Amino acid sequence: MAKVYEKRGVSPETAKQVARELTAHDALGAHAHDELGINEITQAKPLLAAIASFGSFALGAVLPFMVSLFAPIELKVYLQYGFTIIFLMILGAISAKTGGSNIGVAVGRICFWGTIAMGVTALIGHLFGVNIA
Repeated sequence: MAKVYEKRGVSPETAKQVARELTAHDALGAHAHDELGINEITQAKPLLAAIASFGSFALGAVLPFMVSLFAPIELKVYLQYGFTIIFLMILGAISAKTGGSNIGVAVGRICFWGTIAMGVTALIGHLFGVNIA
């Protein structure tokens, strides 16, 4: 831990003293805060995460559901896939922008895995003889 303080401009002797005192008081807290950057603000908030997850899944489900309500029956599968990919692209771009990630990589990843998920779902439906139309 002394190296962390030295990198921040504290002399080696002072850094060792600070590291000793902080770890004597609360070793785990000192390491979590100073080495990993974990503090009260960055701690996980399970209820907030659950609400955000619910909201994102609900929004993600509403958009393709609206397509299924209004799409002509003979084009429903194709429009459902096409619009779902478009919605995944939009939501992936928003998520990447919000998280500070590379938008192109995120959109590519979400479209690829979304297509895989839809294909596996369709294959399982086909294997079990399920046809919802």
